[in-house]
Amino acid sequence: MDTQVADTLLGSLIDGRYRIRGRVARGGMATVYTATDERLERTVAVKIIHPTQAPEAQARIAGFVERFTDEAKTIARLTHPNVVAVYDQGTHAGLPYLVMEYVRGRTLREVLAERRRLNPDEALAIFEQMLAAIGAAHRSGVVHRDVKPENVLVAEAPTGGMANLVDSVVKVADFGLARAVEASAEEESGNQLMATVAYVAPELVTKGYADPRTDVYSAGIVLFEMLTGRVPYDGGRPVDIAWQHVDRDVPSPSTLVPGLPPVLDRLVAHATRRDPGARPADAGALLAEVQVARDDLGNSNGHTTVLRRVTAAPPVSEPTMVVAAVRPAERPAWARLPEGGQRAGRRRAAPEESDGLGSRFGGLFTRLAGENRGRLALIAAAAAIVLVAALAGWYLTMGRYTDAPQLVSLTKAEAEAQVARAGLVLKYAEPRYDATVPKDSVLLQVPASADRIIKGGTITLTLSLGPEQFPVPDVVGKEFELAEADLVNAGLVVVKGTARYDDNLPAGVVVATNPKVGAEVKPGAKVTVILSKGKAPISVPNLVGKNLNEARSALSQLGLVAVENYKDSDKPKDEIIGQSPSDGTGVERGAEVKLDISKGPPLVVVPRVMDLPCQQAKQVLESQGFPVTVQFNPNAVVRFQNPNENSQVPPGTPVTIGCL
Repeated sequence: MDTQVADTLLGSLIDGRYRIRGRVARGGMATVYTATDERLERTVAVKIIHPTQAPEAQARIAGFVERFTDEAKTIARLTHPNVVAVYDQGTHAGLPYLVMEYVRGRTLREVLAERRRLNPDEALAIFEQMLAAIGAAHRSGVVHRDVKPENVLVAEAPTGGMANLVDSVVKVADFGLARAVEASAEEESGNQLMATVAYVAPELVTKGYADPRTDVYSAGIVLFEMLTGRVPYDGGRPVDIAWQHVDRDVPSPSTLVPGLPPVLDRLVAHATRRDPGARPADAGALLAEVQVARDDLGNSNGHTTVLRRVTAAPPVSEPTMVVAAVRPAERPAWARLPEGGQRAGRRRAAPEESDGLGSRFGGLFTRLAGENRGRLALIAAAAAIVLVAALAGWYLTMGRYTDAPQLVSLTKAEAEAQVARAGLVLKYAEPRYDATVPKDSVLLQVPASADRIIKGGTITLTLSLGPEQFPVPDVVGKEFELAEADLVNAGLVVVKGTARYDDNLPAGVVVATNPKVGAEVKPGAKVTVILSKGKAPISVPNLVGKNLNEARSALSQLGLVAVENYKDSDKPKDEIIGQSPSDGTGVERGAEVKLDISKGPPLVVVPRVMDLPCQQAKQVLESQGFPVTVQFNPNAVVRFQNPNENSQVPPGTPVTIGCL
C-alpha cells in the first residue's frame, strides 16, 4: 500500500495556514513534511512529533508541550546561515510541531550512504559549516545533544547538483529537540539516554549530563565517519556500543584509511578525548583548529591534499588509498562559511578581481616600493596587519576564554563569591545526595576546574544534599514478616533481636526497633527488630499499703525479688507506698520488683511544760498533736513529764504529766 495515500496528514491544513503537500522523511522522533505557507506563499518544512513520542499518558502531555515550546523559542532566536531556521511552532491534534526552513538537498547520512566516505577537502568543508552552526548555538547557551549525520543537511549548490561537496551549503537541524523529548522521558523513567549511541559522549553515558564539549565529541565522531566511511564502534546491543565510548579511545582515521594526513588524526583525537576537560571547550574552539588544519593542508606546496583511488595490481578486496596533491577547491562567496573559514578562498580569489582595480593597486605598490619612505610605510602596514591578525587569532583561540575556578568541596556561599570574582554566571543543577560531601557544598561543577570557559560564560554547580537519610518506618505491632518487608523496601538491613515479654502485644509481633521508629538513618543501616513473647507467666501482686514484711513474704512465695528503697512519707514506717512494675504486670520468675517504703513521719520535739498549771500544760501538748495523760491532782502544777522536754518522738506520741 502507498504510504503517501495512507498518511492522513497529506493535504490537511495545519493551524489554518500550512497545507501539507508531501512527506519527506520519517525518523525516530518525528515525521518531516513539505508544506505551503498559504499566508506568505512559500514552501516550508513541517516536523511533527510522532504520537508515540508525545507523552503517552495524558497527565504528562501538557508538560511535554510546554518544554517543546520553550525549546522552539530558544532555537528560533538562533540566526545563522548554517542553522535550519525555525519559523513557527504549535500543536496539531495534540501533537507538537515545528515549522522550519525547507532545505533542498539531502542529509549527510544519505550522502554517506551513496559515497561511503568523503575526501578530506569535502569532509573539512562540511565539518567547518557544522561547527559554525553548533558554535553559534554554544555562544547562545544552547547544547544540541544529538549531533549526527541525520541532523546535518547538505543543500544543493546554486550551480545545481552535488558533485563537488565543497561547493555545498551545510545546515544543522534539530537543536534542542532531543532535550525536549529527553526531559519528558526523564519524568517517566529517569534520565534516559537520548543521543544516538554511535555518537554519544562518555559523560552522557556515565553521568547523564551534557555541555558544549558533549557536542564537540559527537562532531568528532561525525568527522571520523566522513573520513573512514564507518563509526568507530559497533556491537550487538546499543548499551554495548555506548560503553565502548567510555572504555576505549577512538582510533585514528589513518589506521582504517592509510595515507590520510596526520593533521586529520590529531583533529579527531582532540575532539574525541574521553575526558571532557581534554577536548576543545566548545565548537568555536574546535572550528579554529579546523581552519588552521585546512590552511596547513592548503599551504603544502600551494596545494591541498585529497584522496584518490589507486587500483593497480596486485588486486585487493578494496582499493588502496594514497595521498595525491591537487589544486584546492575554491569556495564560492554564497557558501557563507563562518568568519575565518574563507580566508584561503579570499586570498586565492584576489587575483580574479577586475583588471582595472588590480592595475591601480599594482601601480600604487610599485611607486611605494620604489621610495625609501614608501618602503617603510609598506613595512609598517604589513607589521600592523600581522599584529592585528595575531591578536585576532589569539582572541578567537585563547583570549576570549578563561580558566574555570576550583569550586568542588566549597560551600555554596564560597562558590558564589568565587564565581562572582571570576565574572561568570552561576547556574544550579538538581542537588544530589552524597555520603562524603557535606550538605550545601559543591559536589560537581561543569566546566571542571581549570577547563577553559568563555569569559562571562555560565558555570553549573551541583550541590550536595549530604548523606541520604530517612526515618525508620513504623513497624511496631506488625508481624515479623510484614515488618521485615517494610524495612527491606526502605533499603535497611533487618536484624532480629532478643524477644521479650509484653502485656499488650501477642507473641511474634514487633514490640520495638533499635534505632527507634522515626529515627533518621542512612540507606543500608542495620535495624534490630524486637519481638513480643506475649504476656509473662507471673502477675505482680498489689503491695501498696502493706507492711514491708508482708510484702517480702508475698514476693518470695511468687519467686520474685524485692528491691527496697526508703523514702520520706507521712505514712507509717515500713509501709509500702509504691511499686514497679505495677500490679497485674506480667514478669518472669526471678524478676525484680522495686518497692518504695515509708521511713515514717518526721520526728517532732516535745515542748517543756514543767512548772505550768496542769490544765495549761495539757492544752499546750494537745495543740501540738500529743495525746496527754494527767496523773495525781489535775488542779496542781506539773512536776514531771514523760517523754522529757526536747525529746524527738514520732507525731502523736502520748505524753504523761504528773501534777502535785
